[in-house]
Amino acid sequence: MGYKVKIQKIERATNKTYYVNFPGAFADAINLEKGEQMEWFIEDRNCFVLKRVEPAGSHLENRGKKAKVTAAGATREKGRQRSKNRNR
Repeated sequence: MGYKVKIQKIERATNKTYYVNFPGAFADAINLEKGEQMEWFIEDRNCFVLKRVEPAGSHLENRGKKAKVTAAGATREKGRQRSKNRNR
């Protein structure tokens, strides 16, 4: 999936700066947070790589933390398995 953005150029007496904005959907998809440090790399004249200075955690690791099974949940699951075994 791609997102088109326009490059902004700001020229001042002492320097010129170019700005690239992240679309909100893109930032949400990568869990981008305000103040994160990024680093640009030039792969070639048509491909630029933006990399986090501090790597973000895995989405899979986060899912595992949220999906902890409680003792009650484990008990319910065992009950379901017993019911399935009885029906066989």
